Amino acid sequence: MAIHPLAGKPAPADILINVEQLEKAYYERKPDVDNPQQRVSFGTSGHRGSPLDGTLNEAHVLAMTQAICDYRKTKKISGPLFMGKDTHAVSGPAQRTALEVLAANGVETIIQRDDGFTPTPSISRAILVHNRDKKNALADGIVVTPSHNPPADGGFKYNPPEGGPADTDVTDWVQRRANEFLRNGNREVKRMSYDAAIKAASTHVADLLGPYVEDLTAVIDMDAVAAARVKIGVDPLGGAALAYWQKIAERYRLDLTVVNDRVDPTFRFMTLDHDGKIRMDCSSPYAMAGLVGLKDRFQVAVGNDADSDRHGIVTPSQGLMNPNHYLAAAIHYLLTHRPQWNSGAAVGKTLVSSSLIDRVVERLDRRLFEVPVGFKWFSPGLFDGTICFGGEESAGASFLCRDGRVWTTDKDGIILCLLAAEIIATTGRDPSAWYKELTDALGCPHYARVDLPATAAEKNALKALQPEALVATELAGEAIIAKLTRAPGNGAEIGGLKVAARSGWFAVRPSGTEDLCKIYAESLQSEEHLKKVQNQAWQIVQSVFAGASK
Repeated sequence: MAIHPLAGKPAPADILINVEQLEKAYYERKPDVDNPQQRVSFGTSGHRGSPLDGTLNEAHVLAMTQAICDYRKTKKISGPLFMGKDTHAVSGPAQRTALEVLAANGVETIIQRDDGFTPTPSISRAILVHNRDKKNALADGIVVTPSHNPPADGGFKYNPPEGGPADTDVTDWVQRRANEFLRNGNREVKRMSYDAAIKAASTHVADLLGPYVEDLTAVIDMDAVAAARVKIGVDPLGGAALAYWQKIAERYRLDLTVVNDRVDPTFRFMTLDHDGKIRMDCSSPYAMAGLVGLKDRFQVAVGNDADSDRHGIVTPSQGLMNPNHYLAAAIHYLLTHRPQWNSGAAVGKTLVSSSLIDRVVERLDRRLFEVPVGFKWFSPGLFDGTICFGGEESAGASFLCRDGRVWTTDKDGIILCLLAAEIIATTGRDPSAWYKELTDALGCPHYARVDLPATAAEKNALKALQPEALVATELAGEAIIAKLTRAPGNGAEIGGLKVAARSGWFAVRPSGTEDLCKIYAESLQSEEHLKKVQNQAWQIVQSVFAGASK
């Protein structure tokens, strides 16, 4: 994959979005319901798109919100709906549209006071705290965010009463209903003006930030971090976590410096990602170049994406840690420093995460739960405590409270960042040092992920891949021992193909949120062996793409 010549460099003015033009398109452009790309479609984390190409406009939000209102009625969900938004330009208008529909349907809705921003994990936590020990009048939530996507994008996701991402049966229901509304010109959608909605008896403004920050002691040893005076740098990347980090520093008296306190919907302060786009991806060394450049000022520096469900960890010795490396170190630490956790609780990983995690879990005599990409697969286990940790290779994870109770059932980038500081405080060594110790004992994996542009037809062809389509019997010189289209942990379809040999594997799958194909590969031998594995994966993808174009 070619790296853009401006990757890691400040964003030039000529690629910045025109916020006024984007908002105008949000309200004025009408989706073409005959075009499948312009209908409501939920990926691994709700619906995402851009007003500029007719894939996320006011019409979509009206339809999705009414569909959620109807879904709540069918399931007798009668408690409050917590609604948060991130700092993308489309998120504010979309939240206002959603409130107009929620209020018209009489849904009790709670939003952050002072028109503030709310991270995804804060919404998940608020839902779970409200529903604790309740059987009726349960809460649910909406988060208006496209996560780490570029500034011109918007997103809309629904979290049911269990607090995490909605499962397929829910998203399919909402998608079908929303598209029915779109086809009928949204004539059945209930709506009132925003001025009336914000003053409605069913609309409440509240402090969602304070309770989340106050509860952090339940999941992180904040006293240890404060006492050790761990020197922490934070870059919220212009996202919803800014006010949270400022409050965390104040409340717990941490040696914490927010190195970037700018919120600007153009995200002009970002450095460009690998493909020359602005993308708030805290797992990308290019997008995180600014913070990586400050690594020697802090014992650990951390970042989050726009809705704070992802984490990036920077150490003086390694710079930005590969997400797989940090997950392995975090899992090892937690399994050896959370004595109140049930020893029978499994460690959840996606099947495209590093096999080093498998070895860490096996070494500590714990159970592994391997699932397809998508945090929704971990949510039920985190909810009932049968999973103690769930993590994705894309730098999203969450884990149980120190006493073994549920913290969040959605990804929480804030606690993963704070955990890095706790590791330093309690062990005197940073996560990179712990990762080095693990690889010395268990072997050093060589891992890579490559993203390639892919059309809708190409993505569908990848999703439909079957094991028998691969005629090869060897992978990089070794006998193939597994061809998987379903995950070992739960038997769910992976939406692609994973091929494994004794000391290497690859997986190919389409992105659920962008026009991309993702190729994952790992070697337990060497970088040279990894390249051979990648080359074979690349040949398969090219063959699939060629067939899709016929």
